[in-house]
Amino acid sequence: MSDPKPEAGTKASQPDHKGHRQRLRERFRKNGEQSLADYELLEFLLFSALPRQDTKPIAKALLKRFGSFSAALAAPRARLKEITGLSDVSIDTLKAVHAAIARYHRAELDERRLLDSWSKVIAYLQASMEHADIEQFRILFLDKKNGLLADEIQQTGTVDHTPVYPREVIRRALELGATALILVHNHPSGDPAPSRADIEMTRKIVDIAKPLGIEVHDHVIVGLRNTVSFRSLRLI
Repeated sequence: MSDPKPEAGTKASQPDHKGHRQRLRERFRKNGEQSLADYELLEFLLFSALPRQDTKPIAKALLKRFGSFSAALAAPRARLKEITGLSDVSIDTLKAVHAAIARYHRAELDERRLLDSWSKVIAYLQASMEHADIEQFRILFLDKKNGLLADEIQQTGTVDHTPVYPREVIRRALELGATALILVHNHPSGDPAPSRADIEMTRKIVDIAKPLGIEVHDHVIVGLRNTVSFRSLRLI
């Protein structure tokens, strides 16, 4: 007679994740992040938040739902809660990692002349905004040496529109003593091509700013894995 199968819920029926986790950790320590696939790095991030769960199916579900590692980190909390197995604590972990990435890129801008570090500006804006599910209108306020005075989200809107009030933009610039601006907003659709409304709004801000000695250096639209510069398109 064959041995009886262990009942569900007994120790013998439970998968042993300890060995898998240890092997993944050792590979990461020995060979670095490049040795891990995207789902494995997501697994790794979830280890501490989900100590008793197999995080591999959760990681694979995240990539299937959101399409990429960066999109999974940037996904709204409400959508992350739809993934079976993710708790509030594990979602906190993913959101903290995303915030850390954005803050790292933001720190790269401090004490720099932004126009001399344009690739770092774009990296920061993409990390912060490319996966946002609603439009945000952001302004980088610069001093006379093009150093960063402030980085502020002025307005948030819907999936395809953000209300922007040009006089409020200039009022804030005067409050901060800014002499130049970089305007930024995102297109949740993923296509960064400027709309007619984008162009008209930008021109209004430029027209109000110029007599006051405030220059609009650029307006950047952040799409999915791409950005568009009004200056490069000769729209400013």
